[in-house]
Amino acid sequence: MDNYVIVTDSGTDFSDELVRECDVVRLELSILIEGEEPKPNNEVEPKKLYELLRAKKKATTSAISVGEFKDRMRGILDGGKDILYLGFSSGLSSTFHAGKLACEELSEEYPDRKLYAVDTLCASLGQGLLVYHAAKMRLGGASIEEVRDFAESNKLKLCHWFTVDDLFFLKRGGRVGAASAVLGTVLGIKPIMHVNNEGKLIKVSTVRGRKASIDALCEKAKASALDAKAKLIAFISHGDCEDDAKYLAEKIKKDVGFKDVIIGYVGSVIGSHSGPGTLALFYLGAER
Repeated sequence: MDNYVIVTDSGTDFSDELVRECDVVRLELSILIEGEEPKPNNEVEPKKLYELLRAKKKATTSAISVGEFKDRMRGILDGGKDILYLGFSSGLSSTFHAGKLACEELSEEYPDRKLYAVDTLCASLGQGLLVYHAAKMRLGGASIEEVRDFAESNKLKLCHWFTVDDLFFLKRGGRVGAASAVLGTVLGIKPIMHVNNEGKLIKVSTVRGRKASIDALCEKAKASALDAKAKLIAFISHGDCEDDAKYLAEKIKKDVGFKDVIIGYVGSVIGSHSGPGTLALFYLGAER
């Protein structure tokens, strides 16, 4: 395990604690709020971001550049290590393409080193859960090829189920129309969404009421989670709605049988698009 490094990006929504536990290198996408200078994702505290979004402040984001990837990766390669990059879904960001290009260009500079790039087609703690499993394999002694193959084989089994509390942010991102957002807000309509096999966020259905939307995430897990071994862990990310995340965690433990659930924030970059009140559930299933 000591001859390669897993590199990822802040699309994982990994906390600093998870970065240390999994012994991975994380590069940061950037966020710009109301015309200020762009800041790396990890320098914008999520809770503060959600306060600004609730006040209708505008936030925009930017991907990691090829140059940033190459600078960070060179340090790893110069240290004699190979690289496995597990990247943010190409269906949601250009970050993966930059990371892949960096790997290809550096392969020419370092012909004796291995550089692999995997488009996880995952987002938030869905990407994080895939990285988590990969990192545990690495720490257990698996080779870089074994971990790469695991990620490729399982990325389309990583289930992503989302709901949001405020349709304004989906409207702003073009995922629902203005009329639907207004009507949905008046009627308390909540969307149920997932990340599809192309790595894009799509709406699957709607329910009425916040509690019904959270319960719907649990029902999705009941229908598609794998056997007991796969139910050892699930991840939940939230947009500053921790009580809802805790409710969902207890419900999936009781109703689905997950043994362990890790809860974290939807980070500032993804949260700037999904908004406060976002709640998402991630686990391994037979398929997405």
